[in-house]
Amino acid sequence: MAHSDGNDVARLAARDAAQAARVLNDVRNATLSGQRAPVPPRPVIEASWGRMLRSGVDPDHDVRADPLGRDEIERRRQDSPLRHVLPVLREGLLSVADVAQHIMVVADGDGRVLWREGSSPVLRKADGTGFEPGADWGEGAVGTNGVGTAAVTRRPVQVFASEHFVRALAPWTCTGAPITDPRDGRLIGVVDISGPLETMHPATLAWVDAVAKLAEARLRELHLNSLERLRAVAAPVLAKLGGQALAVDTDGWTAAVTGMPYTGRVALPASLPPGRTLLPALGPCTVEPLPGGWLIRIADVPAPARTTRVVVDVSHPRRWSVTVSGDASSWTHELSARHAELLYLLALHRTGRTAAELAADMFGDPARTVTVRAEMSRVRRYLGAFLEHRPYRFCDAAEVELLPPADPLDLLPHSVAPAVVRVRGAGGPGGEPPPDPPGGSRLALPLVPRPGV
Repeated sequence: MAHSDGNDVARLAARDAAQAARVLNDVRNATLSGQRAPVPPRPVIEASWGRMLRSGVDPDHDVRADPLGRDEIERRRQDSPLRHVLPVLREGLLSVADVAQHIMVVADGDGRVLWREGSSPVLRKADGTGFEPGADWGEGAVGTNGVGTAAVTRRPVQVFASEHFVRALAPWTCTGAPITDPRDGRLIGVVDISGPLETMHPATLAWVDAVAKLAEARLRELHLNSLERLRAVAAPVLAKLGGQALAVDTDGWTAAVTGMPYTGRVALPASLPPGRTLLPALGPCTVEPLPGGWLIRIADVPAPARTTRVVVDVSHPRRWSVTVSGDASSWTHELSARHAELLYLLALHRTGRTAAELAADMFGDPARTVTVRAEMSRVRRYLGAFLEHRPYRFCDAAEVELLPPADPLDLLPHSVAPAVVRVRGAGGPGGEPPPDPPGGSRLALPLVPRPGV
């Protein structure tokens, strides 16, 4: 292997699984001990190993969290949007998986395994590693793997043999792809194909990713269908009303409006009781329940003083939010991966960024202003009252607080935006990249076992 990208590893495994396993084991042992590896680990694997070392996961001890009980598994299954796309996942993956001695695993956004199906012999082997319904397969629990690493990076990941951080998982190869909710970009789970190294094919990563995208398309279709049903219910009600009103689903997506311009989505608080309330984007309103959503009537009174405190929270590796609060109201909006990057950059640069500067920050290409403007338009749907443009920035009246992770290396680990990557490499805004340790490995850090290990 001249260099170590995913395709090289997959092709080598397809030709000679035993040789691939030896090469990967040598790379892993050398890198984690601070020596020069025969070939460098793939960047996605190297970054994950770094997170494991910093968080104290012990590669030599298979430490498993207690699996969820049967009742909690069933509750999560019923609450998860993933239940609606199981037929898509099964049709796209299971027929091939069973023949190829793989299993299909579907985990929720926390990395908890909710469904597991496929080859019976491989299922029995999975039981021996704790890869079972209810198990925690997040990175923080079992190290680098196809479920947990895909959840952190928010992109498809294939983890071959000794690329797993915990040695006990070296006989496995896992290929996972994240599934996001098309309504808000929130991570709702990961679909994974796992099996012995010798059964994996170079095309497995593209295959699993394609099926995950089919599942997201199905969720988008279901959402549009639900809005159509809500629109049919709301239309006769809105026709009888005077003034400004709109019908939205429980996530704030607009089905119909009257007496006001159409807006695609309204930011709603996590808990919205019927009656009079204050919504950040609309002011004083009266809220009434509808089947599948809410009827919102805007009060004909002056809006109260605008809220002035904005907190951009990117401290967690997998969930990010913006909270707006003041004397009159407080609300929190969970951010998609892209919006977390944008709001982090705006909170970092309080004097503002032009569209070209944001394009360079996000994509390394200042010409991609159309993409930036489209994304900022979506951000303004829920944060418009607190954003200015030319340049893009938080309004002067807003008190903005940025909550970064404790370790800059854990900043938005999914992100490949050049500006975010620079901050991670420099150890914080304005810092300098730390020097490489002797031996050439950037991961030559002391292993710090978890308490009790």
